[in-house]
Amino acid sequence: MTGTAASTAVTVKGLRKAYGALAAVDGLDLEVAAGECVALLGPNGAGKTTTTEILEGFRRADAGTVHVLGEDPATAGRDWRARLGIVLQTSRDLGDLTVREAVTHFASYFPTSRDPEEVIAVTGLTAKAGDRAGRLSGGQRRRLDVALGIVGRPDLLFLDEPTTGFDPAARRDFWGLIETLKDDGTTILLTTHYLDEAARLADRVAVIAAGRIIAEGPPATLGGRDGAAATVTWHEDGVDRTETTVEPTALVARLATRFAGEVPGLEVRRPDLEDVYLELIGSDHRGGTEEVSA
Repeated sequence: MTGTAASTAVTVKGLRKAYGALAAVDGLDLEVAAGECVALLGPNGAGKTTTTEILEGFRRADAGTVHVLGEDPATAGRDWRARLGIVLQTSRDLGDLTVREAVTHFASYFPTSRDPEEVIAVTGLTAKAGDRAGRLSGGQRRRLDVALGIVGRPDLLFLDEPTTGFDPAARRDFWGLIETLKDDGTTILLTTHYLDEAARLADRVAVIAAGRIIAEGPPATLGGRDGAAATVTWHEDGVDRTETTVEPTALVARLATRFAGEVPGLEVRRPDLEDVYLELIGSDHRGGTEEVSA
């Protein structure tokens, strides 16, 4: 394998997939570097699920080229599949197995699996190792899903809406786990509706609308976010005042000379990832095209 190929985990060019007259994916291009975490964002029906299912080998493309870990998912064999970790949005029923039994069983599928006890520990399930999956809380069950996804030492991990249903504390704990996997060099393709999750975890964000990627880049600069105007608000002469400017520091400095001490009610706000995302997809794309799931 060439150096370039070895450093690229996913390459997609001109990907198309239709269901009858419905174009779920319509000329999509995507590249994911080895060791990178990329978040796919988009409204329901934008083509995220169909795209990831093609990358995982669950669906076949109608047109375009797809290479995942150097192979075409449509024809790749068992050795290739052993290099993937997949955490689906909907869990399979493992209710009668304990956490330890489930992780140990899944480990037996892979030639170079992690030690099950290590995986149970890193996913925060040691205290629940003897509990049956059917008795776990939603957050604990999702941790088990991740344990099953990483026990095979995947080179590429697919995470589909991994924290849906989590409370805020559980979500932040889960983010810490994903950051540990990133530090270990795992390539991650994350599909999420949570913009703060993408901003926290992703090295790069790709926004999908109507079956195409319409913008991509680091969360901090996506859509020109880093250079966008800031909104400065403060309280003066009994009223709230607001000014939009590309030079908020200069405005704040001028305000500071007008007040003795702190500027009353001062707040400086730049567009966050959600603002940029909503502007990118626009009202024409928010409905998307209906996506067909298996």
